[in-house]
Amino acid sequence: VRWKNEAAACVVMASGGYPKKYETGKVIEGLDANGQVSGAFVYHAGTKFEDDKFFTAGGRVLNVTATGKTLKEAIEQSYSCVKKIGFENSHCRSDIGARALAAEN
Repeated sequence: VRWKNEAAACVVMASGGYPKKYETGKVIEGLDANGQVSGAFVYHAGTKFEDDKFFTAGGRVLNVTATGKTLKEAIEQSYSCVKKIGFENSHCRSDIGARALAAEN
């Protein structure tokens, strides 16, 4: 484990229908061969790798985590990286870190 003196933020990308009956088998676009995207660490939760492609295989599909000098920068970077990734009917919350940012002010 290496610690950084930075803030981090994680945005979960979920499948259509989550948290109830969710869709699987959707091709995930925008990831490199290692399942990553430039500017963030992508943690796979509900994915499968088949025929050199990543597919959705769960409700909470990807956790896109980025760091920044401030919490605001980390959040902005996470959402910027989420925009680089796509799969049919993907969705995520748009308020990650909002309460923490409000508490800083």
